[in-house]
Amino acid sequence: MAKKKDKRFVIKTVNTTFVTTTQILIDKETGVNYLFHHEGYAGGLTPLLDSTGKVVVSQSWEYEDE
Repeated sequence: MAKKKDKRFVIKTVNTTFVTTTQILIDKETGVNYLFHHEGYAGGLTPLLDSTGKVVVSQSWEYEDE
């Protein structure tokens, strides 16, 4: 019997209203943070950037418990 794979992405933050959802997802393999926004029938995903334009990368201890 095959082992169930661990989930690769962790949801760090969720902000939801009646028709919108905004989430920050973390890729557990790379630590890269992604911003996902969904409103109605449209949505988008992009790497989260810091104030200098570099990709935000989390350390493993920041999402281990999730």
